[in-house]
Amino acid sequence: MAAMNDLAIRAAEASDLDDVLAFWEVAAEGTSISDDQDGIRRLVARDPGALILAELDGVLAGTVIAGFDGWRCQLYRLAVHPGQRRRGIGAALLAAAEERFAELGGRRGDAMVLDHNDLAQHAWRAAGYTPEPQWSRWVKHLTG
Repeated sequence: MAAMNDLAIRAAEASDLDDVLAFWEVAAEGTSISDDQDGIRRLVARDPGALILAELDGVLAGTVIAGFDGWRCQLYRLAVHPGQRRRGIGAALLAAAEERFAELGGRRGDAMVLDHNDLAQHAWRAAGYTPEPQWSRWVKHLTG
């Protein structure tokens, strides 16, 4: 196991996208209509700092998408490799995301968390996030 001082946090680049997609197959809960080359390529092109990676000794260990539209700070795809969980990687990714939001003028982070993912809910609560039961997510797929 690598020590946490070997953890590097950085923004994703176009060359990382295949690795990110493969990583999400192992580490992320569920899939999204946007989980493909075109989806994350558009993300990185439109908002180059939004996809944040954590690496241990150059190996992808975690991701978070920290998107900001000028008004809202949205957090998606917080994922840590199953073999690296409970070591502070998720907390380091969220700290980087929150720092990014603060630099951009964001005031509140909103996280997308699956209702049935107890592990994720515990992690988000530990990071200081709370569910807002008065809100529901409404979705309409625009393609396919």
